[in-house]
Amino acid sequence: MPDDILSVEGLCAWFGEHQALKSIDLNVASHSVTALIGPSGCGKSTFVRCLNRLHEEVPGASASGKVLLQGKNIYDANVDPVLIRRKVGMVFQKPNPFPALSVFDNVVAGLKLAGIRRKSVLKEVAEKSLRQAALWEEVKDKLDKAGTSLSGGQQQRLCIARALAVEPPILLMDEPTSALDPISTAKIEELVVQLKKDITIIMVTHNMQQAARISDRTAFFLLGELIEFGDTSSLFTVPKEKKTEQYITGKFG
Repeated sequence: MPDDILSVEGLCAWFGEHQALKSIDLNVASHSVTALIGPSGCGKSTFVRCLNRLHEEVPGASASGKVLLQGKNIYDANVDPVLIRRKVGMVFQKPNPFPALSVFDNVVAGLKLAGIRRKSVLKEVAEKSLRQAALWEEVKDKLDKAGTSLSGGQQQRLCIARALAVEPPILLMDEPTSALDPISTAKIEELVVQLKKDITIIMVTHNMQQAARISDRTAFFLLGELIEFGDTSSLFTVPKEKKTEQYITGKFG
């Protein structure tokens, strides 16, 4: 499809001798939310970490196959993984603001690493990113306070703002609400739906109701294999695969 921003072809991943992903093929459309569901240990987090080459940072980990980002394979020998991680941002399960930095410096950390120092630019990007992350009104008078002084839900939105500041076309989220209370979870879900106007989101979630609420397409993983991938409404109402039906009806998990 012409509007696919990401195409995964024959992706395999290992931790030493253990194969964690088995020949995954999957296309992700621009400006969409793709949910990854499946039981613990089925390969969801490994899959998203392969999409920005974080997987290979684990000692003994390796991957093969292709991940085409806007038509270019991120695993080509001449590709710099650091540049890939600027294009494919990541938000983790637990909020991880940089503890020694203020709210403001957390947001612009990536820009400073890229050599951008002009204060007017940093201020403009910080405000824009915090607004995108629905956090500006809550922290505009606390920009010089430590990022870790915010509540858990605010810290997670701060991490989202930090990821957005370098304007990645894709944002990966690995169970971004699992450590949050219901109110903070609802805010992040609203935010994800808003953000797809600007970027493409791929989100790991254990919460099938969450996947049904906010995603356009859903991929069901089991034991390192992609069992089914399709429109969320169809996958949850008329799954094509027996294993998908068993999982979403609670027969196993």
